[in-house]
Amino acid sequence: MTDTASASAPVNKRGRVIFASLVGTSIEFYDFYIYATAAVLVFPKLFFPNADPTTQLLGSFAVFGVAFIARPLGSIIFGHLGDRIGRKGTLIGSLLTMGVATFLIGCLPTAATPGWVVLAPLCLVILRFCQGIGLGGEWSGAALLATENAPEGKRAIYGTFPQLGAPIGFILANIFFIIMSQSLTPEAFASWGWRVPFLASAVLVLLGLYVRLQLVESPAFQRVQAQGAVRRVPLGDVVTTHLRPLILGTFNMLATYVLFYLLTTFVLSFGTAAPDAQVPGLGYPRSQFLAMMIVGVVFFGAFVLVAGPLAERFGRRRALLVITAGIAVFGALWVPMFGGGFVGVMAVLIIGFSLMGLTYGPMGALLPEMFPTNVRYTGSAVSYNLASILGAAVAPFIALFLWRSAGGSPVLVGLYLSGAAVITMVSLFLTRETRDQAYETNVG
Repeated sequence: MTDTASASAPVNKRGRVIFASLVGTSIEFYDFYIYATAAVLVFPKLFFPNADPTTQLLGSFAVFGVAFIARPLGSIIFGHLGDRIGRKGTLIGSLLTMGVATFLIGCLPTAATPGWVVLAPLCLVILRFCQGIGLGGEWSGAALLATENAPEGKRAIYGTFPQLGAPIGFILANIFFIIMSQSLTPEAFASWGWRVPFLASAVLVLLGLYVRLQLVESPAFQRVQAQGAVRRVPLGDVVTTHLRPLILGTFNMLATYVLFYLLTTFVLSFGTAAPDAQVPGLGYPRSQFLAMMIVGVVFFGAFVLVAGPLAERFGRRRALLVITAGIAVFGALWVPMFGGGFVGVMAVLIIGFSLMGLTYGPMGALLPEMFPTNVRYTGSAVSYNLASILGAAVAPFIALFLWRSAGGSPVLVGLYLSGAAVITMVSLFLTRETRDQAYETNVG
């Protein structure tokens, strides 16, 4: 009965699977990056106008971190739905949640609006929280969409397609900000220009919805339904019977997250801060440094694609152990590279983002593979988003504190990255290889 039902179940075309998993995470990360960029460039003054520059930046980063606090809650909500009702409907819901919140940020009055001095930052926090809820369910669903529809022996390769959404979203968001900041006066950009990337996200969300509405449920979840193996409370099963992979999955992502948000938030702050500022930086103009970062992110995308075949050939665990060791070395050596002028800074960005692609790419396969099908959405989503708190939510604060403590030198920030990499290496060492295990028929 089960085999017959499974054989006759409709399946998704490979091209549609690849595009649907890629477009969703591209939109997701576009939404997230436009906030990350605005959090550094314009939000400190627009929403925290009465504070000194350092406090403004801390306030903006605090709101940035709210989404990471919300993400585990989103992973529980959408993970429960994904394991109970299916991947397709859950993916549509997560995309809408994040897309609507992003659009509304573009409509939000600033603190300079009469009567909004308190309401403006409060509403920003609420909308940022909603962004985090949506993001909490988006990544895991996209990863499952790709890997549960992948041909045999190609899960890691298919799992890299949703990972490509990160560099694509970054490039789209920052090109948008560069165009707006270069086309407008600083006054016009601060007044209304920053809103355009947020409002334009509505077009991308509609595209993502159209593609995802064409999908059918994944064969793996159809098999779970046919077997009557759907869990009533997936989170309870994960915590009680799959706690070890939940913890290891969280720490397997730690170095990835720390590297990612140091490169996209701290490095932007450090690169654009004036050399004579209270906390000195490199003094690059914003638009120039964003363009330099975009070059680095191209390497991010290229090495995401390289990571999939590497993880298929050598295994997820072995490949990631070597890559994470490289991250530890990078953190210890990036200070002399920063001191090498333009070439040195570009070396930091290119090497850092290349390592980011190599470590991020296999995660689309590794984390889902650590859990059985009927709790896979919940398990992979919760571990991924718990890592976001440990590795990303606190990263800007820790980096800013260490940056100030070292008198404007990034040396302690680099050692912080190296320390996170060592922790991840220990976690990976304790994780068993998942490349050759059963996947579609794996039901806990």
